[in-house]
Amino acid sequence: MKLEKGLRAIIITVICFSIYMFSKEYFREIKTALDKVTHFGLLSYLLTYMILGIPLFVGTYLIDPARNIYKSLGLNHNLLRAFGYGLLFALPMLLGGLLFFDFTSEFNVQNIIAGSLIIGFVEELFFRGFLFGQIYNNSRWGFIPVIVLGAIVFASGHLYQSQDPGELIGIFGVTFMGAVLFAWLFVEWNDNLWVPIFLHAFMNLTWHIFEMDDTALGGILPNVLRALTVALAIVFTIVYKKRKGQELLVNRSTLIWRNGDKGKG
Repeated sequence: MKLEKGLRAIIITVICFSIYMFSKEYFREIKTALDKVTHFGLLSYLLTYMILGIPLFVGTYLIDPARNIYKSLGLNHNLLRAFGYGLLFALPMLLGGLLFFDFTSEFNVQNIIAGSLIIGFVEELFFRGFLFGQIYNNSRWGFIPVIVLGAIVFASGHLYQSQDPGELIGIFGVTFMGAVLFAWLFVEWNDNLWVPIFLHAFMNLTWHIFEMDDTALGGILPNVLRALTVALAIVFTIVYKKRKGQELLVNRSTLIWRNGDKGKG
């Protein structure tokens, strides 16, 4: 791959994602219009994101027209296996929620599905599959510079949850580290986007069905449970790859600048 193609991928990714971020301001208007057609809020919610995501799908095609978009975004993998991994990794949070917290008093199935499964799918598809994946897989940029760009954007999107400066820093830190984890899992599971999708969805699920906290920061115990989930995901992935005789793809040679074959611009 020539350097020009790598730079082209970066430029297309940044432009298309900027268009998405701008158009996201019209989310409410689009969903309201779709509600009048579908009469089903959950479906309208998903369709709105898919409409807003059109620039990202177009960008994925423009970056590599010869490659299947579904594959380029990391969606061409075993769904059930990824579901199992995501559930396993999230067990500390799910079991901790059952043992130490009450179920939420505002139990709404559609809101829970929207806030866990749909948001988990959309955020991973747009932020990891597109913003991170298209630059990482189509340029020489290493893991750190790509993840910093994507993680800052991802974490910034959660700052609406509080107006307190100290809490904002905490929310930014937690969501930033979450973005790093999801991107790392995406790479180490061979661009299998479903693994971070399901883990993200299950982690969000615990926040919606248990009375943990109403922000991404949470209290001490919820963060301990979250840390255990992160640790389990990392340790399991490393041990699994070693037993399979596979090297970790994120290593010293891929942290800043990559000189191998895959994704080199």
